[in-house]
Amino acid sequence: MGGLPAVAERRAAWIVSGFCPGVIAMHRVVAAGLAGLLVSVGAFGATPQDAAAAAAGRTAAPKLTLEQIMADPAWIGPPVEHPYWSIDGRSIYFKLKRPGSPLQDLYRVDASGGAPVRLSDAELASADGPAVFDRAHDRAAFLRHGDVFVREVATGATRQVTRSGTAKSGLQFSEDGRLLSWRQGDEWQVWNARTGLVSQAATLETSDNPADARPDQMERLQLSLFSTLRADKAAKQTLQQREKQLDAENPARAPAPFYLGDKVKVVATSLSPDAHWMLVVTEPESYQRGKHPVVVHYVNDSGYPETEKARTYVGRQSPAPDSLLLLDLGAHKQYKLSLDGLPGIHHDPLHELRAKRIAALKKQGHADEAAALAAPKTRSVSINFIPSGDGFGPAIVWDRNASNVAIELVANDHKDRWIATIDFHNHELVTQDRLTDPAWINWSFNGFGWLPDNRTLWFESEASGWAQLYVKPLDGKARALTATHYEVSSPVVSPDGKWFYVLSNKQAPYAYDVYRLPTAGGELDRITHFEGVSCAECNRLFELSPDGSKLAVLHSSAYVPPQLAVVNADGTGARELTDTRTPEYKALSSLWVQPEFVKVPSSHGHFGIWAKYYQPAGYDTLHDHPAVIFVHGAGYLQDVDKGWSYYFREQMFNNLLTQEGYVVLDMDYRGSAGYGRDWRDAIYRHMGHPELEDLLDGKAWMVKNHHVDPNRVGIYGGSYGGFMTEMALLRAPGEFAAGAALRPPSDWTSYNDSYTSDILNTPQLDPEAYRISSPIEYAKNLQDPLLISHGLIDNNVMPGDSIRLYQRFIELHKKNFWITLYPMERHAFEHADAWYDEYRRIHDLFTRYVKNRH
Repeated sequence: MGGLPAVAERRAAWIVSGFCPGVIAMHRVVAAGLAGLLVSVGAFGATPQDAAAAAAGRTAAPKLTLEQIMADPAWIGPPVEHPYWSIDGRSIYFKLKRPGSPLQDLYRVDASGGAPVRLSDAELASADGPAVFDRAHDRAAFLRHGDVFVREVATGATRQVTRSGTAKSGLQFSEDGRLLSWRQGDEWQVWNARTGLVSQAATLETSDNPADARPDQMERLQLSLFSTLRADKAAKQTLQQREKQLDAENPARAPAPFYLGDKVKVVATSLSPDAHWMLVVTEPESYQRGKHPVVVHYVNDSGYPETEKARTYVGRQSPAPDSLLLLDLGAHKQYKLSLDGLPGIHHDPLHELRAKRIAALKKQGHADEAAALAAPKTRSVSINFIPSGDGFGPAIVWDRNASNVAIELVANDHKDRWIATIDFHNHELVTQDRLTDPAWINWSFNGFGWLPDNRTLWFESEASGWAQLYVKPLDGKARALTATHYEVSSPVVSPDGKWFYVLSNKQAPYAYDVYRLPTAGGELDRITHFEGVSCAECNRLFELSPDGSKLAVLHSSAYVPPQLAVVNADGTGARELTDTRTPEYKALSSLWVQPEFVKVPSSHGHFGIWAKYYQPAGYDTLHDHPAVIFVHGAGYLQDVDKGWSYYFREQMFNNLLTQEGYVVLDMDYRGSAGYGRDWRDAIYRHMGHPELEDLLDGKAWMVKNHHVDPNRVGIYGGSYGGFMTEMALLRAPGEFAAGAALRPPSDWTSYNDSYTSDILNTPQLDPEAYRISSPIEYAKNLQDPLLISHGLIDNNVMPGDSIRLYQRFIELHKKNFWITLYPMERHAFEHADAWYDEYRRIHDLFTRYVKNRH
């Protein structure tokens, strides 16, 4: 339900299934000569004046239509995606989605300005890819069509290093530039610049070493009886010993495999830049992920219903415990890294809650369930996964000369995060930072790395309650470089090591720009002035040029999708490089209602709730207006900012509502991103309660300040927004005239583990948190019209959530509730017909029960 990209299933299910609000599509604007069609909105709000103008043959002012808003978004123009610099730093590459196609085209634009050029198929064969450089910037390496290429920067000479279809990632040079390594499938490959040879860094076998096998009683008996068996066994041992000697004396031979044992499976690996060390993350081979629910494809090529596994339910299987192995590839030795030195690793942060629950279960006669809840002696941990140049990867970062490595681990109870380094002499972890949160460790703000001195760590942390940037010498104390009461994220160190470049909302919670500050500490200076360097779907929003003199920046505004600009590293000379909007979309500029950023006072504390307020043109203060509250998804997501909304389709629907006389409010309720740790943690163990208080305060604010009829307020949202719509109608009956809940989780016990157990613990340990947080528990309170909409192949929030709640309403003999199921839609709807049908029903619901309510 959150807007973050997908990563490995076991590590970032909260992103894949963390309430991802759906991507939205729109329709092509009808030509001016078809004004009659533009105003033929029927039940969607055509006025008698419009009809009279059309009848008189005059052209009425254009209006938004539902068909237009909910059609394929190609008519808007594609957002700029995945920008990166050319190796020479003179131009910038980026991708645009091809209209009416799933394909993306690669474009190139001169950094000094000019028209972007789409690369032909032939030109793609010579295009640069996102590059990494050796320390001296003599060589650059990049991936093109999945293969590795190396370029001599001075001459431009380029050589192809690989030719295979296996996926590759993680390109890195050794400090001296002699070696280039990369991850290829489950292996690491190393290219030697001097010899041109590509070799496998290590072979990992998840089995026992045959040489370690010891004969059992029966084998010993046979050997004692038969001299021929003894001779054969001795000959085999001689050959094995000879192979070991040759391996030790001849570095040109392929290295012997590392046997990791048959009780583990490999989760992730990381190779040091000099190819001397490898870190291996494992989990128990016996680990089972639990029973999977399924979704059913009723409409498919075969004509027969087909099932598909989805993610497991929360608490049905605890996350797998990870272990760390350090491999010395030169000496061919391996060392298990103990977690015992991590502070707090043997302390149960849930011991009070656990003791109460165990006592209750024993009293109820469930001794077996009580025993299953016993705390382990050592808390289990997982390697964190963080954004990298290739998407997401294991949180393991080596310094340039491979003398140090940092690893980020998170407790599987979600209460602690550790950043540790390795003492290579003693083969043990050394804790550099521990972050504790009594609620849960944030999914964001977990970046870390090294300064060029190879002795100083930098990392992000919410230790103060706000996302800040810290530096820490290995033998010293951590020091915050940024202040509190605003967020800092996505740090990038300049090539010369003098500057950090970061994203921040220092100016205002809703305005994001690029800032910089010295790595040694100093003022946080604003570099860009777009106020909209924000995008829920973008991996990186800015890229430093290879020499560090310029930044390529993606920025947007409320009605302009992400565009590319370039700015000098000191903030001067900003230039726009793209405008991908279509003429048809630009022609509607005068129709858009610019949201007003307001701070709604809370009746539950000394704070306010930031919101976007939409008011109709020609606002009439003599009569009360109908209103709608839109509730964003994901929970932990920020929709109240100046950038292009992940909910751009919903935002245009809100415009259509204002066109029809509604007032609309879009709130960043408690639990949303952008406002610090305490705002996020406010929902711990009681989801839907603080948020509902905020939404009700939003309604009261509109009634008091903007002539809104308190009896004509609707509410709608998708995913977490659908959950909140259900909570609003079921926990505050009578407050809202009607609600539309789209793809809503109605019972948190059937959502995934990585998202839900962060906020509510597990249902076995904390059943009360699930009871008070699940709409299905309040089904008896339904009295206001409720429309539920769900995709039948939603493998994130299962359609069963909505179907089960619907059955509860049936059994409770409720009225005025409806469910609409979409056979070919996932959590994020993809097809324009389904989008249109869904919002046609929402519009009809609001027209009947909100706008026209008497």
